[in-house]
Amino acid sequence: MNSEPLLKDLRVFCLVARKSGFAAAADALGASPAYVSKRIQLLEGSLGVKLLHRSTRRVAVTEAGERVYRWAQSILDDVDHMVEDVSATRLDPRGLIRISSSFGFGRVHVAPAIAALAERYPELEVRFDVSDRLVDLAGEGIDLDIRVGNGIAPQLMAKRLAGNRRILCASPLYLERRGVPRHLDELAGHDCLVIKERDHPFGVWRLTGPDGEVPVRVTGPLASNHGEIVHQWAMAGRGIMLRSLWDVRAALAAGTLVHLLQDHGQPADVWAVYPSRLSSSAKLRVCVEFLERHFREVGLGSAV
Repeated sequence: MNSEPLLKDLRVFCLVARKSGFAAAADALGASPAYVSKRIQLLEGSLGVKLLHRSTRRVAVTEAGERVYRWAQSILDDVDHMVEDVSATRLDPRGLIRISSSFGFGRVHVAPAIAALAERYPELEVRFDVSDRLVDLAGEGIDLDIRVGNGIAPQLMAKRLAGNRRILCASPLYLERRGVPRHLDELAGHDCLVIKERDHPFGVWRLTGPDGEVPVRVTGPLASNHGEIVHQWAMAGRGIMLRSLWDVRAALAAGTLVHLLQDHGQPADVWAVYPSRLSSSAKLRVCVEFLERHFREVGLGSAV
């Protein structure tokens, strides 16, 4: 080994490994492919091993390179945490951040936002998980959870990212067959599509209207733990559902779903939830601010 590896060379190597190419890594760094190639050569020389298999089409990590990549990620994460600990003003996040969300909202809105986040900050590595349950942030090592719904445990930190509410809706086909409910107490006589997803209470819709919050017990022949399945059933005329505006806005505009009992709904804003204060992690703060700006730019919080 000629010398100890430089941190900047480890960062370049990790970026090449993630991007599977010198040109893509160079583009992300705003540097030339020749610069990236030189840094990799220096790193291989300092370690005395071959890190990458190069071909005309792509770059593959060697077995030794895989081991170096794991060590490098751990080292770079520790360095980034040290820097964040002593400098809360960092604006260029790097290293690993673990983000989670629900299946539907995560797929439709969070995944595209994370893709834009990764493009804006190429030295940031994001691991994104979706789940139909509330995650234990500290216990599962999650840095940031993107949630739909206003019931957030008091021990957690949270920032509102976008406005949203859940509304009652059904297809014209269902309403033609079963009639349009005019009062909340009429829901008991309708087929309600019951969902158990994350923090939704199963079989109870807590609806806010002119008289405040009213719990409404609902039943129906179909139930699921997946919101997108319930959405499909509603579109097929199988019943009434309580669903977020972000999910049904397009169908309402197209007339394939009808907004029912419009004086009643359920506040369900979009929140960034995290186990510690934003001021304690510049990486986390930058990500939350980016997501808030992204959701605002795509009009997520627009009212119907």
